[in-house]
Amino acid sequence: MGQDPVVSNPALYRVVFENARVRVLEYRDGPGDKTVEHGHPDSVMITLSSFRRRLSGHGEDVDVEIPAGTARWLAAQDHSGENIGDTETHTMFVELKEPAPGKTACEAAKAPLGPQGS
Repeated sequence: MGQDPVVSNPALYRVVFENARVRVLEYRDGPGDKTVEHGHPDSVMITLSSFRRRLSGHGEDVDVEIPAGTARWLAAQDHSGENIGDTETHTMFVELKEPAPGKTACEAAKAPLGPQGS
């Protein structure tokens, strides 16, 4: 797993809640802002604004456009990101601290880049 996003991108991520089972992060950026590579465990992402982003990881780029008020699954992954739209990105991440049942680190690393609909 890559570096903690709160450590690698402290101006963009902040911890808003944490206990033994979950950690909740708030993420905000503006058009043109970029993150350095970092890692997320299995998470649920809740969008508070509509946005367009380019996610990059393991030699792959994926452009995503997500409306406000959307909840998406984000499988454990390492990536960097760039706001390629003309609006602020504002999201919350509910990170799970327990590993997925029956998955090895290798299997988890093969997850698709970016958020998934289910």
